[in-house]
Amino acid sequence: MSHFSSSSHYPNFYLASGSPRRKELLTQLGYQFNIVVPNIEEQQQPNELPLEYVERLSRQKAQAGVVLISSIPEESQFPVLGADTIVVVDDQVLEKPNDYADCLRMLQSLSNRQHQVMTSVTVATSTHHLTKVVVTDVWFKSLTEQEIEAYWQTGEPCDKAGGYGIQGIGGRFVSRIDGSFHAVMGLPLYETDELLNQFLV
Repeated sequence: MSHFSSSSHYPNFYLASGSPRRKELLTQLGYQFNIVVPNIEEQQQPNELPLEYVERLSRQKAQAGVVLISSIPEESQFPVLGADTIVVVDDQVLEKPNDYADCLRMLQSLSNRQHQVMTSVTVATSTHHLTKVVVTDVWFKSLTEQEIEAYWQTGEPCDKAGGYGIQGIGGRFVSRIDGSFHAVMGLPLYETDELLNQFLV
């Protein structure tokens, strides 16, 4: 279990994620928090819709975080925030690419068209939880195989759902978005703040 704190007047909570982007976005909101990283298998179930899948993952991460901190008496009452982001095209979920061929397939399927990025945020305690899913429409320009290969060589796509990061070099592929830019990054600021405020009274 690793910890991170930033100075703020807000009470403490835990972020159930090792994502540097989520840590950065929460810090941007001025929160003070610690980090716990639960081990949750990210595998879509048969007949599970993408929206149900991302919602379940964020809930499981938050609830697993609650279990992990329950062994620390002075902190077991803190809420835990879990989040997950998936990329969806034609109702198919694009996970993190396994290799270059996988990344090529993904980015070619996103080229010159619209897709959805779904980010689910859950805040949980041992007694209850609240979840919010934010869906953002994203449009890509037309991509050549050379562009995709050059992008793969940067290393950026390796740990990104759908094989791209909007806040990095991958942002050059995005022609427009309709929704939350920060949700595409991994954490919608407005909705996350609203959820946390219901727990940090």
